[in-house]
Amino acid sequence: MRDKAPKQDYSSDIHHVIELAWRDEVSFDDITRQTGLSEKEVIATMRGHMKPSSFRMWRKRVSGRKTKHGARLKKWQKSDADDD
Repeated sequence: MRDKAPKQDYSSDIHHVIELAWRDEVSFDDITRQTGLSEKEVIATMRGHMKPSSFRMWRKRVSGRKTKHGARLKKWQKSDADDD
């Protein structure tokens, strides 16, 4: 009989991704560097592991948020500095 591969516990990894995604000061770029997940994969993880109403609230909160999108944040900071 073949030995089954041991199950890996991904719950702590998922918990970490969700925790990072909820934090305002952590951008999707930071999450990618820490976990290797793209923005699309983070969104899919959030969708799959949260209640639908919680997921919608989170998406509404982070959609277009400058601090969640590193490239947008840098562009915003540059234009803000140019105004000075």
